[in-house]
Amino acid sequence: MRNETRGTVELTLAMVLSGTLGVFVVESGASPFEVVFFRCLFGALALGVYSGVRGFFTGHGFTGRRLGLAALGGAFIVFNWVFLFEAYQATSISLATVVYHTQPFFLVLLGALFLRERISAGKLGWLGLAFVGLVLVSGVRPGETASLKGLGFALAAAVLYALATFVTKRITGVRPHLIALVQVLVGLPLLLPFADFGAAAELGAGWGWLVGLGLIHTGLMYVLMYAAYAKLPTAKIAVLAFTYPAVAMGVDWAVYGHHIGLVQALGVPLIVFASLKVTLAAPARGAAPAPRTGGRAAEAASPVATRVG
Repeated sequence: MRNETRGTVELTLAMVLSGTLGVFVVESGASPFEVVFFRCLFGALALGVYSGVRGFFTGHGFTGRRLGLAALGGAFIVFNWVFLFEAYQATSISLATVVYHTQPFFLVLLGALFLRERISAGKLGWLGLAFVGLVLVSGVRPGETASLKGLGFALAAAVLYALATFVTKRITGVRPHLIALVQVLVGLPLLLPFADFGAAAELGAGWGWLVGLGLIHTGLMYVLMYAAYAKLPTAKIAVLAFTYPAVAMGVDWAVYGHHIGLVQALGVPLIVFASLKVTLAAPARGAAPAPRTGGRAAEAASPVATRVG
């Protein structure tokens, strides 16, 4: 199998797995804080074992600064998950996922705010188009506070993910698997005060879904993504990344019967297309939640390593 073909298969599979994330969260029956805590726990075990078997801890490349940046990015990542999972409960997996894909626009704004990067007229136009799409997708009518609450949670998750991207992209010379490991490990002490272990003990079959979130959606999915990024051009990664919301919307309809209305459907392609244009227009150094690797690290993260839950 050709290298690029293999990368396409790996990334497509990773995005399909990501699209099933919401079902695992909802079916676990746990609150968002417990879900994220155990995702971090089981995900750390999966990533730790994989990294150990592959020998990634030897010559890991961490310095005090890099470790601190990874930890800060981890704080943003874990609370991004909490808000996203809250959005699933307040609205629907479909709407939360689409709104969550406004992340690239917040990254552009962060670059303008902290790095004084110029926002071109073209990017402003795509931002405006995405905002129109967001208004259409929200479908919020007067009195529908639940939908508005869910929209707010999804936007908060998008902002936190953009912050995680902004911080983590400044780490070089460290394998992305190890950075992801640090990030989920950071989540354990951060979420410990919020987790209700008494309620978690009563989950029964829900434990299977929690274990799946850690092993499949944090271990296997990340390994597939990082392997694919080294084999694929930026444009192909950006396009394949939208397999995630497409699968999420299909799964939400198939499992829970949730579907978006006609007006909302008009907003989806506006957000998707504008997000794609902004992502592809971003400089190569600037939009990856997992940083480029250096030294002996072969699997470099893509500049559009994007928007996975």
